[in-house]
Amino acid sequence: MKKLLALVLSLCLLLGCCAAFAEDWTAADYAAKADFRYELGKDYTGKTVILHSNDVHGQIAGYAYIAGLRDYFRSLGAEVILTDSGDFSQGTVYVSSSKGAAAVEMMNAAGYDVVTLGNHEFDFGYAQLIDNLSKANFKTICASITLDETGESILPASTVITTESGLKIGFVGVETPETVTKVNPGLVNMITFAAFDKLYETTQKAVDEIRGEVDLVIGLFHLGVDNESKANGYRSVDALAKVTGIDMVLDGHSHTKMTAGQNGESIQSTGTGFANIGVVVIDNESKGIESNFLVPTYFGSKLYSFKFVNDDVKAVSDAITAKVDEEYSAVFATTEVLLNGAKAPGNRTEETNLGDLITDAMVWSVVKEGGIEQVEPNAVVGITNGGGIRATIEAGDITKKDINTVLPFGNTVAVVYVTGAELLEALEASTYCTPEAIGGFPQTSGINWTVDTTTPYDQGEVYVLDGKESSYFAPASIKRVSIVSVNGNPFDPDATYAVVTNNFCAVGGDTYNVFFRSSSRFDTGIPMDEAVMAYVSEALEGKITDEAYGQPRGSLSIIQ
Repeated sequence: MKKLLALVLSLCLLLGCCAAFAEDWTAADYAAKADFRYELGKDYTGKTVILHSNDVHGQIAGYAYIAGLRDYFRSLGAEVILTDSGDFSQGTVYVSSSKGAAAVEMMNAAGYDVVTLGNHEFDFGYAQLIDNLSKANFKTICASITLDETGESILPASTVITTESGLKIGFVGVETPETVTKVNPGLVNMITFAAFDKLYETTQKAVDEIRGEVDLVIGLFHLGVDNESKANGYRSVDALAKVTGIDMVLDGHSHTKMTAGQNGESIQSTGTGFANIGVVVIDNESKGIESNFLVPTYFGSKLYSFKFVNDDVKAVSDAITAKVDEEYSAVFATTEVLLNGAKAPGNRTEETNLGDLITDAMVWSVVKEGGIEQVEPNAVVGITNGGGIRATIEAGDITKKDINTVLPFGNTVAVVYVTGAELLEALEASTYCTPEAIGGFPQTSGINWTVDTTTPYDQGEVYVLDGKESSYFAPASIKRVSIVSVNGNPFDPDATYAVVTNNFCAVGGDTYNVFFRSSSRFDTGIPMDEAVMAYVSEALEGKITDEAYGQPRGSLSIIQ
């Protein structure tokens, strides 16, 4: 009777879903999604299904989808486990406005079982993260983060989930060592992220501690496969090559969509923002992984498969969305042009019009009341890291929500004083892999400069921040970057320049270790999003024109 009921439910859902697919998909669409091997209506009795997400970044509507898909698999006879591989606390105003607490609320509502941390879980500070997690109904694990004071892990390294059928699955959590420079270093200076060989050692230890008592070990890794992480061996494929005993990795960090590593490694990742939901099917009898695949939730701009929506979870996300929209939806300006918030090619690889706008606004916010006393006006420049620019603004009306989505971290405008030689070092270090993408890529104001990518980066010693090794290396010499002029005047390597930046870069975030070593710096306390809104409202009189920001101003030349 149970199987008959499951098949009836499956048929009903199958017919409903096929109707939805037919409305949105063409024959070419089906062909383009040939890797979509999700069999509607299949009997999953005797199977355990792991559904996983990663890099959700505040797309809270998706939690109703993963909960709905869980409900569907259960209707087909499966036991289901929900997991996440990090970066759920930041990305849209729906979670950043609550400093990540709303993400935990949504994950509680969806019924997650076990998650690990991403670097963006620390964007609002260690204390805020611990407070958020104190309200979590799910288990949070991470093997690679310790408290400096005690040397103890801040979280359990692993957990074991035993299903009703008796299958024992061990989960091991691993966080990217890049977190030390990808969040404000001042917010995480009480903890250490295992780096270099220590990363592999702590991961292996966590696996060994549970391997003998479980049927399978699943890694919840927030490492990714970006080339930016290759030099230090911080990718999930690097960890798998060094660590034994892991049956599969559910990965995050690089926003990669994959069902296997480039060389066939047992790694799956869903992309970002619930573009896909990951599925791993385990046979309870053989205790082996039977299949793994991704269920797409979007095709182009259309939601097409969901039909699988948990109404109770949707009600929670709708309530959060409505409350935030009411506060942030007021129009305060317009733009004649699209403001480019793309990652790559975009703010992590080249100058953009949005990068120009933001850095101009930062400088304006500091000098509008009379300038900076320590230097002449022509010695004030602006720099912000391209990785901090998170969204595009389309032509048309601009709301507070739009700006907050572009700049979701809550960073403030800061000023650091450096010599011209130190300014060169900051630019050299922050473009070491250009034209490949890097989060520290400098978007600038007031600097006319050149990057020669045909010249290799002269890698020196690893940067050290508060006694801890960074993910990045200082240049042994300046070979790739040259500064042509500063605010139209000749560049002087011995002169002092005031760099208006964000508080993240000012204390050594990303590749900006030289700012941490600066002779003097201060934080204005002006939130970056408020600086941009004030600049657009006052200096631009509420209108971003094609003449002013239609194209990047051309202050950066890249030789390739």
